[in-house]
Amino acid sequence: MNITKQAVINAYIPEQLEPGTVAECFAPSNIALCKYWGKRDVELNLPINASLSISLGELGSRTKIAESTTGEDQVSLNGELLAPDSRFARKVINFIDLFRRDLRQPVSVSTVNNIPTAAGLASSASGFAALTLAINDFYGLGLTSEVLSAFARMGSGSASRSIYQGFVEWHKGNREDGMDSCAEQLELEWPGFRIGLLKVATGEKKVDSRAGMQRTVESAPLYQSWPQQAAQDLATIKRALSDRDFELLGQTAEQNALSMHATMIASWPPLLYWQPESVAAMQQVWELRALGIPVYLTMDAGPNLKLLFLNEHETDVRDAFPGLMEFDIVSPFD
Repeated sequence: MNITKQAVINAYIPEQLEPGTVAECFAPSNIALCKYWGKRDVELNLPINASLSISLGELGSRTKIAESTTGEDQVSLNGELLAPDSRFARKVINFIDLFRRDLRQPVSVSTVNNIPTAAGLASSASGFAALTLAINDFYGLGLTSEVLSAFARMGSGSASRSIYQGFVEWHKGNREDGMDSCAEQLELEWPGFRIGLLKVATGEKKVDSRAGMQRTVESAPLYQSWPQQAAQDLATIKRALSDRDFELLGQTAEQNALSMHATMIASWPPLLYWQPESVAAMQQVWELRALGIPVYLTMDAGPNLKLLFLNEHETDVRDAFPGLMEFDIVSPFD
């Protein structure tokens, strides 16, 4: 018998809820350096492999939960009130329903993303993490960060990592209820670490990450080698972080990302998130490295590139990519 989200959550929240009047929380977006791709349990969003990410500092989602003044649940995104049957509104309310037991107090939920929504910049990760944190505060649940990370994962897998800032490892876990599949913040900082957000397209993806992941697992022969490679890449990236070996880190993160996309391309029907501009930007990154400038790329399930480099090469990166604005370069530890 499969374990449901509701059964797991009920074991951790109080029988009697004491809702407040308002709660507001922020969670950062994150970029995986070792990717999560594939689920061992679809209902609980349990991953086949562990992963590791870097947060995007002040870029992410801010979610506010308050008592509804209309007598009905309301959801707004970036200042726009959504129809109750819209996809985003249903996802938000269905997630809140997992926590409010029989309490039928209608709520107003407002989420503001300062990153493009559904464009491969992990807005769902920061969104569900911020929503989980706000639920914890609004209903006075008093849950630990580890539990909150596991619960956020049920909304969006990568949201488990967005509970924290900095470098974060998401453990794949082994328990059937998934409560050991949570993230933890690594106790290290890298002040000179930089991430460039190179936006190729900011519209909503035709195939979302969840559907793309399922298609890949079910139909791509290349996927069979992915879990082992991801485990090896994770160990290498952790060693590179410990040694402050940027070139090993960048090389491993780039190969990990391109290997993940290779499994997508090998699925059927083929799944290719890249645009022509994505490929042109990749070529530009490789040309920079040929000139001796250590810049690396990573990509999630979308067309946009994330450039990895150190602060001493920021001028080189800006010169090579004039479209990068000041706010497109993230300093996670400033």
